[in-house]
Amino acid sequence: MKKLQVAIFISGRGSNLESLIQSSFKKKSLVEVQTVISNNFKAKGLVIAKKNKIPSIYSIPNKNFEKKAMKYLKNVDIICLAGFMKVLDSKFVTKWRSRLINIHPSYLPAFKGLKAQDQAIKAKASYSGCSVHYVNSQIDSGEIILQKKVQILMKDNTESLSKKILIEEHKVYPRALQMVAKKLLSSQKIR
Repeated sequence: MKKLQVAIFISGRGSNLESLIQSSFKKKSLVEVQTVISNNFKAKGLVIAKKNKIPSIYSIPNKNFEKKAMKYLKNVDIICLAGFMKVLDSKFVTKWRSRLINIHPSYLPAFKGLKAQDQAIKAKASYSGCSVHYVNSQIDSGEIILQKKVQILMKDNTESLSKKILIEEHKVYPRALQMVAKKLLSSQKIR
C-alpha cells in the first residue's frame, strides 16, 4: 500500500515532531515522514529528525519562506505544522487546502493565537485542551479534525497546564494525521 508523504514544519523543540515520526513507523501507518523543514536553524527538532533518519531536513529563514519551501514539497501529500511559529501566506495556504494541518494547545474555538495556556489560566476556565485543525487564512480557525479536553485544576498554572496538554497533543496529532491520510486516500486527493 502506498504511504502518503508528509512534510513537517517546525520552529522549536520538536516534541510533536517526535510523536508524528514515531507514529509513522508503525506497521499500519498510512504516512511516511519525508522531510522536516524549519524556519529556525537552531530548532532542536532538526536534531530529532536527523536522529530518526528523516532523509531530507532543511532550514529556511522566514524571508520568502513559502517560495523556498515549495521546491522541497514536490512529492509531499500532507504538511503538518508542529510548533511552527510563522503565519503562512494565503497563497500557500490555499494551494495546500485540505492537506495542511496544525495542532493548537487549546480546545478551539477558545484561546486562539499565542500563549493559549496562559489565556486559559487567566480566564479561569475549567478546561482547555488541544485541537488539530486544517489551516485556513485565519489564525486557528480552520475546520477541526480532532480535539481532546484537559481539565484545569485550581492548582494549575501555565506551566503545569502546558505539560498536561502536551501529553495529549502527542496522542491526538498522530491520530488526526492518520485520519487526514485515510480521507485523502479514500477521496484520491493525492498528488
